[in-house]
Amino acid sequence: MPLRDILRSRGYLMLLLLSAVLGAPIAFLAFLFVSLQHELQHAVWTDLPEAVGYTQPPWWWPLPALLLAGLILVPIVTRFPGGGGHRPVDGLGGPPLGPEALPGVVLAALATLPLGVVLGPEAPLMALGSGLALLAFGAVKRSAHPKAGLVLAMSGSTTAISTIFGGPLVAVVMIVEAAGLAGTQLFVLLLPCLLASGVGALVFTGFGRWTGFSTGGLSLPSVPADTTPDAGDFLWGVPVAVLIAVIVLYAHRIGTVTARWTSLRTGPRTVACAVAVGVLIAAYALITGRSPTEAALSGQAMLGTLAADPGAWPVAALLVLVVCKALAWGIALGGLRGGPIFPAVLLGAAMGVACSGLPGLGVTAGLALGMVTATAVVTRLPVTSAVLAALLLGPDASNQMPLIAICSVVGFVTAHLLEGVGRRRGVSREPGAAPEAGAATSP
Repeated sequence: MPLRDILRSRGYLMLLLLSAVLGAPIAFLAFLFVSLQHELQHAVWTDLPEAVGYTQPPWWWPLPALLLAGLILVPIVTRFPGGGGHRPVDGLGGPPLGPEALPGVVLAALATLPLGVVLGPEAPLMALGSGLALLAFGAVKRSAHPKAGLVLAMSGSTTAISTIFGGPLVAVVMIVEAAGLAGTQLFVLLLPCLLASGVGALVFTGFGRWTGFSTGGLSLPSVPADTTPDAGDFLWGVPVAVLIAVIVLYAHRIGTVTARWTSLRTGPRTVACAVAVGVLIAAYALITGRSPTEAALSGQAMLGTLAADPGAWPVAALLVLVVCKALAWGIALGGLRGGPIFPAVLLGAAMGVACSGLPGLGVTAGLALGMVTATAVVTRLPVTSAVLAALLLGPDASNQMPLIAICSVVGFVTAHLLEGVGRRRGVSREPGAAPEAGAATSP
C-alpha cells in the first residue's frame, strides 16, 4: 500500500494517537524506575559505607553485595514468568516481553543493578516500555492486530530507552538501523516511535527538573579540550580501535560460554556468576587502591568522571579496570540480568584514554574512538554508535566526526571478521550477535 494511503487510514491514525498518548505514562514510569534505581545505587555504594565509617567502599564491599544480588536473582530467573528479562548476552533483541514478565524484569533490575552487577539499565527499560505498551493495547487487540501490537511495543521500548540516552534521537536511530527496513515499512514503524519517544522525552525531562532526582543517564557533563585530529590520531586510532574491538568481542564470548554453563543447574550457577563478578571488582580495588565503585556499576557516572579529568587516571589503573571489568562484564552477560551497552562504552573509553599516551594520539581522540568502537561492537549498529558518540562529545564532536565515523566502521567490520573466523573454527555465533545488520533491537 502506498505510504500516502497508509497515513490517511483510520487505523494508522489511531495507532499514532495511541503512541502519543502512551508516551507520557511510559516515560513517567520509566522516570520513576530509573530514579529509584539510581537512589538505591547511591544508598549501597555511598550512604551505607559512610554510615559504617568508611569514606569510600572498602575493597571487600562487592563480595557481600554481589552474593546478595545472586541470591535475589535466583528465584526470579527460575520461577518468575519471563525469567527476569532476556539474557544480556542476547543483546537487546528477541520478541517483546509481555505484561506478565514485567514484575520479574522490574524486580531483577531494581534488586540487582544497584548492588553492582556490572550491567546497565537499558534492557530492563526497553522491556518495561514494551510490556506497558502491550498491557495498554490489550491481549484481545494484540491477537486481532499483531502488527499494530509489535509497532506499539517498539514505540514503548523507544520511549523508555530514550530517557537514558538524553532524548529520542539515539533511540530512534537505533530502531531505524536495527529494523533494517526501507521505504514504506520504515515510515510505518518510525513515526509512532518518534512520536511516542518525543512526548516521553518531554515528560521525562520535566519530571527530572521538577523533582530534582538524578536518573544517572549516559552523558558527559564535561569533556576534554577540543582538538582537531591530525595524522597521528588516525595512524594510532585505527589499530587502537581494532584492539578495543577484540577486547569487547572476546569479553562478550565469555558471556556466551557463561550462558551455556548457567543453562544447567541455573540456581547455584547464577549465584556463582554473581560471586565471580564480586571477586573481580574486589580485585580491581585491591590492586589499584581505588574505590570498587569504579568497576562495579554500569558505567554512566564513571564515564563522566573519566571524561572530565582523564589525566587523574594512571595508565596502570585504567588497564586494570579494563581487564577486571571486561571479565566481570563477560560473566554478567551470561549469568545475570541487565543491559550490555553502557559497560561496553566505559570499557572502550577507558582503553582509548589509556592509549592516548601514545605519541601523536590525543586524549579527546582516544575517548571518542574508544566509545564509538565499543558501542559498534556490542550493538552491531555503526550509525547508532556514531550518533551516540557525537552526542556525548557535544561541542567536540564536529572535529572528531571523521575519526568517529572511521572507527565505528572499523569496530563493526572487525567484530564480523572475527566472528567469521570463529565460525570456520567451529565456534558458534554469540547469541547477542545480530545475524543481519540491525537485529540487535528488532522485535
